[in-house]
Amino acid sequence: MKGENDLGFVGEIEQVDVSVLNTIMESGIIPVISSVAYGIGEDEGKALNINADIAAAKIAAALNAEKLVLMTDVRGILRDVQNENSLIKSVERHQLDALKKEGIITKGMIPKTDCCVMALDGGVKKAHIIDGRLSHAILIELFTDEGIGTEIIP
Repeated sequence: MKGENDLGFVGEIEQVDVSVLNTIMESGIIPVISSVAYGIGEDEGKALNINADIAAAKIAAALNAEKLVLMTDVRGILRDVQNENSLIKSVERHQLDALKKEGIITKGMIPKTDCCVMALDGGVKKAHIIDGRLSHAILIELFTDEGIGTEIIP
């Protein structure tokens, strides 16, 4: 949906131009990207809110990124949402639909896993869902063998 709705000006990503990102990264700078986009067509010139997870997935795919890391307020995909110790540490992409049907992936985790699938289908090698409440969460996930969240692999 484009244009103004109950959420304000909301847009969908139609294309990702990574040329500016590539230039910035080639300069050794790590870009921070806001999930606000420039409207086109009937929304020309308007600032549109974009779902940050979808933006991250589409940008990761456009960059042929090695990994997509999504942060949330739970440990990752939990086999039992009432039990923080039921973390599923690793799951293959094709298993996600079964986990949804079983009621393991529900509510807010559905759009997160859908974004991971979008990124993997776009060529990203791995996706991770990690707990952003933890100090050094990204470092622990990326630089330890075991990690702290859920990795999703093709």
